[in-house]
Amino acid sequence: MNLFDVYPLNNIEIVKAQGSTVWDAEGQEYLDLYGGHAVISIGHTHPHYVQRLTDQLNKVGFYSNSVKIALQVQLAEQLGKVSGKTDYQLFLCNSGAEANENALKLASFYNGRKKVIAFKGAFHGRTSLAVSATDNPKIIAPVNETDNIVFLPHNDEAALEQAFAEFGNDVAAVIIEGIQGVGGIKEASISFLQKIRSLCDHYNSVYIADSVQCGYGRTGMFYSHEYAGVNADVYTMAKGMGNGFPVAGISIAPKFKPWHGMLGTTFGGNHLACAAALAVLEIIEQDDLLKNAETIGSYLIEELKRIEEVKEVRGRGLMIGIDLPESLAHVKKELLFKHKIFTGEAKPNVIRLLPALNLTKDQADQFLKEFKIALKG
Repeated sequence: MNLFDVYPLNNIEIVKAQGSTVWDAEGQEYLDLYGGHAVISIGHTHPHYVQRLTDQLNKVGFYSNSVKIALQVQLAEQLGKVSGKTDYQLFLCNSGAEANENALKLASFYNGRKKVIAFKGAFHGRTSLAVSATDNPKIIAPVNETDNIVFLPHNDEAALEQAFAEFGNDVAAVIIEGIQGVGGIKEASISFLQKIRSLCDHYNSVYIADSVQCGYGRTGMFYSHEYAGVNADVYTMAKGMGNGFPVAGISIAPKFKPWHGMLGTTFGGNHLACAAALAVLEIIEQDDLLKNAETIGSYLIEELKRIEEVKEVRGRGLMIGIDLPESLAHVKKELLFKHKIFTGEAKPNVIRLLPALNLTKDQADQFLKEFKIALKG
């Protein structure tokens, strides 16, 4: 049997990792500023994380949601404390797409409606409704096509008001990333998020804050949407939540009332997933990683803005997009193969930095030095 060939692969096999450093099968060392797509939040193989998982595996690795799992209660309490959303409720699942899928389903259950407002450049996942709310027709299969998704221009308040004026009483939810990841590190404006909140309140629609990539402390705030000073009804999270262990969740406002069977999952919230998620939150709190993400991220952004070859620098904290001219489209590949630095990308020529939240200033300086060389090369 062969692997189903759907991933364009770099010819590199990572066999060892620690902190923000990884090594390939040939022993070559790399600086990791990609974190497996914003997944590595507390650094690779963090000792506390490894110990937490090892200890749990030696007790019980899995049982289904048909029994009490005390770790789920501990995780909900810790998440409420660190995020500041102590009165919210937690539903655990396995991936960002699944989190968004459940959030959209919850919204529709809540108000009995079908229409969903999403935005140009959005990426919400690859499952049935999440992919339909993703602005990429190529990955939407015919069976996923629906008339229930309305795409609006990003940050266009007039278009949003017009859409609600036209069919507001049919809108189940508005779903938006605080900072678009795949869309090129594009931040929702404060006034736009506030407008979403006010319109959702007026029409009894649900405001879903997709925090899968931009959340979990990456921007220096726990949920990136918080810079707008309003609360969402549902926050979705995944990537950085388990530092590589598959775990995701939705944080749900108190106005939503659950009933048995409303949502469900086999693997979501299993013992190992909860141990991984608890370890991440413990390290975030213990090492003040939200502050570190803000400090090191601000430093990187300011230094990158000084580089004349760079068209624009976007983002917040350790979610940074470096927009390059077409003539420098080769730089990302050169960073990897010549300078041994992993970064992400967004089309057409945006380099994405999504490192661990405990990235050091020395590592940031190492990147800046090599990046400047690559630009001149």
